[in-house]
Amino acid sequence: QLQVVESGGGLVQPGGSLRLSCAASGFTFSNYAMNWARQAPGKGLEWVSGIGSDGGTTYYADSVKGRFTISRDNAKNTLYLQMNSLRPEDTALYYCAKDHQRDPIPYPSTWKTHRTDFHSWGQGTQVTVSA
Repeated sequence: QLQVVESGGGLVQPGGSLRLSCAASGFTFSNYAMNWARQAPGKGLEWVSGIGSDGGTTYYADSVKGRFTISRDNAKNTLYLQMNSLRPEDTALYYCAKDHQRDPIPYPSTWKTHRTDFHSWGQGTQVTVSA
């Protein structure tokens, strides 16, 4: 059974760092692009970052570019998101999502993310940035 499970969220002060992980199972992880998306309280889904199946291509939303780094370890079937210089506006439920194909798509900042953009989603891990 296909499954993606996020972990690593928590409460952090502004300017701090967190590393999210996503453990994948039930499919050939190395064949698919993977993504991180988030949903802040009272707002819609926002695509955050995507990475190609071999890790060679990465894309970021303008809102996180230069602060977040996506990576993957295909030997461990695990996706990561290193988040630095966190801001209160980064507070959200962060989701890991399996893509439909090998190559990620660089969604523009005007894109309205929908669940159907990706094949499978995890349950999410909460990140709260507050003093």
